[in-house]
Amino acid sequence: MARFTTGERSAMTGRGGREDAFSRPRIVVMGVSASGKTSVARRLAESIGAGFVDADDLHPAANVVKMAAGTPLDDDDRWPWLDAVAVTLAGADAPVVACSALKRSYRDRLRAAASEVVFVHLTGSPELLAARAVGREGHFMPPALLRSQLDTLQPLGPDEAGIQIAIDAPVAEIAQTALEWMDARAR
Repeated sequence: MARFTTGERSAMTGRGGREDAFSRPRIVVMGVSASGKTSVARRLAESIGAGFVDADDLHPAANVVKMAAGTPLDDDDRWPWLDAVAVTLAGADAPVVACSALKRSYRDRLRAAASEVVFVHLTGSPELLAARAVGREGHFMPPALLRSQLDTLQPLGPDEAGIQIAIDAPVAEIAQTALEWMDARAR
């Protein structure tokens, strides 16, 4: 089930990748660890013919070491990382980014750097998320940190341009729901 929010910004969708990269909204697929951000963001990028970046790849080495050791990041750890995400998001090649964007202040920082940012917030029950986190292999984020992310998460506000989508559907269906929402906003 999707929940829509109606931010004050208008956005145009670039279905098929034919429009100029700057005529499309910058899409941030957000949510806690194991919500499927990377899979959904990749699918969205492919669908609209846009670039994709996983914000996990932009973490400084110290952040990765800290998380791998089971220590949650604090805001001081996240600000430089979010600045790198913002620069990437503002670039012409990456209008789709998978990024946790857990707090409103983090999303505000991304919006300040890149125009026309919309958020696709992936949500699921703590039980489903925990099962997914335990089943993941080769990721630096241990399942033990999921609780800290859930505690930090601030859902999209009614004034933020975005959609909330439950993760209990296939990736293709979640991406399609997001695309339909963006199409409806562009009309």
